[in-house]
Amino acid sequence: MRNRAKCRLCESIIESFHATDYVSCKCGHISVSEGQNLGCGAIDFSNFMRVDDEGNEIIVREVNQSARDTENLSDIKEMVDELHRLVDNLERLPQHTMSRPVNHYDLCSSLLLIGAILKKVVNQLP
Repeated sequence: MRNRAKCRLCESIIESFHATDYVSCKCGHISVSEGQNLGCGAIDFSNFMRVDDEGNEIIVREVNQSARDTENLSDIKEMVDELHRLVDNLERLPQHTMSRPVNHYDLCSSLLLIGAILKKVVNQLP
């Protein structure tokens, strides 16, 4: 899908073609950016309509950002808790196993969990 939008106020149709594009309508109330990544912005999203590849106008609805942030923080907390459980389980192992080499399955599991946490945190950044 192309990154096109129409402003209900000035009726401009704007389009972003590339990841570095930032395009505003004539009156400056809506914008599109980031090409195929479908970035967009608006002073008031009730004035923002998507335009699909066939020229059809699609009314968009604004997603509650605070609800998304709360959900993401909950996911991060859950993953950090899982990481703590993993460490707790390792600390409860018998002493002789603590001096054994870590197998690649354990290492991979740990790295995947840490990577997932960091990815969620990075996605939260402005």
